[in-house]
Amino acid sequence: MAAVLCLALLALALLASVMFGSRPTSAGDVLRVVTGGGDEYTRTVIESRYPRTVLGVLAGLCLAVAGTLMQGITRNPLAEPGLLGINAGASASIVAATAFLGASGQRETIWWALAGALLTGVAVHVVGTAGGGGGPVRLVLAGAVLSAVLAAFIQAVALSRPQVFDTYRYWVVGALGGRGFDAFWAVLPFAAVGLLLALLLAPGLNAMAMGDDKAASLGISPARVKGAGLLAATLLAAAATAAVGPIAFVGLAVPHVVRALVGADFRAQILFTSLAGPTLLLFADVIGRILLRPQELMVGVVTAFVGAPALLFAVRRMRGAG
Repeated sequence: MAAVLCLALLALALLASVMFGSRPTSAGDVLRVVTGGGDEYTRTVIESRYPRTVLGVLAGLCLAVAGTLMQGITRNPLAEPGLLGINAGASASIVAATAFLGASGQRETIWWALAGALLTGVAVHVVGTAGGGGGPVRLVLAGAVLSAVLAAFIQAVALSRPQVFDTYRYWVVGALGGRGFDAFWAVLPFAAVGLLLALLLAPGLNAMAMGDDKAASLGISPARVKGAGLLAATLLAAAATAAVGPIAFVGLAVPHVVRALVGADFRAQILFTSLAGPTLLLFADVIGRILLRPQELMVGVVTAFVGAPALLFAVRRMRGAG
């Protein structure tokens, strides 16, 4: 029943994403265009929404699955991909490339954002596991420290160079609009590898939920599962951030909703977050298009309003469990 509900909601989100915009169209218009009919203007309007819809599916899936992995690895229900410093790393890379290397244009910024996000994720993992004491607390602290350092660098460079600030200001609020299929194809391999790793790690995460000692007695190496899980989360979060910019709360809110529906099995959680993440992000994008029509409210702003109640709900659940 939960699977049918998630699939139906995702199908509705996909339809809404290609229906609504500065010029509203009907479900009949969409059906005619998909089947090769419709007038040229309507076909152009609807087809222009395909890239943002596909990017919404990819980014929502990546962020939701990355959040599930982070919460499972750290055993912290408030964990989300931002703990790895992904957003800060991607932002710092774009600022540095724009200021010192003259990078410009969407294609260049995607690759710089991807490189910065991946390098920061690796740096957080190295710092957090140095000396063999790689617990969740050290990992979180390493992410917080590196994020703070990179944020200071971003402010120093962006505020001293107006042209850099303009580029950074456009990118720093996550958005699905204004991007083409080239962004999707650029990050797809990283997202695919991250998702495959996440699926392979699900049994190990289930074993680790019973404790590291119990997992070791079952032949599972907690260190390897944590390392591979962090790698998968980094790849997924980096792919999403590079493609559409930093989008908060999807990786936090969706795993909580899915756990309430399917329980603690990570195999089911990863499957259902892969459906629920795109659904949430696409609906948030549609809301952003409708509220200020004909202008748009960027999806990163909408998800923040949606995710804040989810964060409060999670805190209340933790307090109740305590």
